[in-house]
Amino acid sequence: MLSVTEDVWHQMVGHAYGGLPDEACGLFAGDPDTGRASVFYPCRNAAESSRVYTVDPRDHLRADRDAEGRGLEIIGVVHSHTHTEAYPSPTDVAQAPDPSWHYAIVSLKRESAVLRSYRIVDGEVAEEAVRLDGR
Repeated sequence: MLSVTEDVWHQMVGHAYGGLPDEACGLFAGDPDTGRASVFYPCRNAAESSRVYTVDPRDHLRADRDAEGRGLEIIGVVHSHTHTEAYPSPTDVAQAPDPSWHYAIVSLKRESAVLRSYRIVDGEVAEEAVRLDGR
């Protein structure tokens, strides 16, 4: 299960809308044992594309260092789908580097944003529950 604070949820969705017309992306940090994301790091989509994303390596390094300084770990990545459902594309599955991460997708296809999360291990996609926590 992925658990996100209200602040992280709002930051993820806001960043997704802010990235339009391209996909937006970011990393989130928290406790890997509980799956609770407490910090969001908006990142630049180095691919500058409405169909794929690449987390800017400098942003990734900045997030890693900040999370470590807070005693947290990067536990996942989020990106937006601008016109499709919140389900990993074949490209998303192929570029999923860490089987311990949560892969969250914010779909902007409908009137309201939809956040779903997945575990991707050896090319196999498994949806997991997302819980919105209070602050």
